[in-house]
Amino acid sequence: MKRSAWAQAPSAGPVEAGLLAQLAPAVTATVHWLPGGGALRVLEGGQGPTVVLLHGRGGAASTWFAYLTALSRGHRVLAVDLPGFGMSSPTEGPVRSAEEGVGFFTGPVEALLERLAPGPVSVVGHSLGGLVGVELALRSRVPVERLVLVDAMGLGPDMARKARAFFRAGPERLARSLGPWAWARMMPPAPTPLGERLGALDYELMSAPGGHDEAARAFDSLVPLMGPVFHRRERLAEVTAPVLLVWGEREDVLPLSLAEEASRRFPNARLVRVDAGHSPHQERPERVLPELKTFLAASGAP
Repeated sequence: MKRSAWAQAPSAGPVEAGLLAQLAPAVTATVHWLPGGGALRVLEGGQGPTVVLLHGRGGAASTWFAYLTALSRGHRVLAVDLPGFGMSSPTEGPVRSAEEGVGFFTGPVEALLERLAPGPVSVVGHSLGGLVGVELALRSRVPVERLVLVDAMGLGPDMARKARAFFRAGPERLARSLGPWAWARMMPPAPTPLGERLGALDYELMSAPGGHDEAARAFDSLVPLMGPVFHRRERLAEVTAPVLLVWGEREDVLPLSLAEEASRRFPNARLVRVDAGHSPHQERPERVLPELKTFLAASGAP
């Protein structure tokens, strides 16, 4: 993506702008241009061992709002808008296979981290962001010393049929068509003040002009309407870093059985079940954040 084209990039909506204003000045937003072209937005704060936060399909770095300040008290936190989502530009070139789809999301993040955080990092990924985290650990160009997978893609071939249909229908198109009230009925937020704010943010990101078409096509290459979704199940044993799996017991996208099997395939893994759906980190932050902080506390230790 050329710099001249960045003038058409989306700007923060009112909900996201309000959340970012609350985080400032402890957490700042910066757009980083990559040597091969394109740019990624990063929310950064704190000092110490580096923790990278990666969101799911249609989200943005700001969806980690509840975690940014808490984690930045003892870590350097980098929350990244995945390519084609949020304020990040899409990867150039066609996506003709699932492997190219994985590269669409992983390559720019890897290039960014090689510049910003070449030392050991801990990666926390939700859903699509979890797949990117697994890929980073397998590629080994960025040393991943700890990996947290929250209802993550990439661990096995299964995905609920209803979820596949939802993704192929286009969540962005649905959000714009339904409007905020109907969207909230279809995707009810957690019944808390934080949940309501994150629900409003989710709708704002999904319904933003532009539709993130390139990222949606890359995602579709990973999630066919029928057959196995893209996964690295047979390679999970290659991930030698400690792994924390956080999974919703009421998950209706990626079955809990994926996490249970992955916990046996990873050489060093622990599974935490949470009374939640597909986004336990948003639905139950009071349950997930202490587990995450404890797991990351060993980051950088001999």
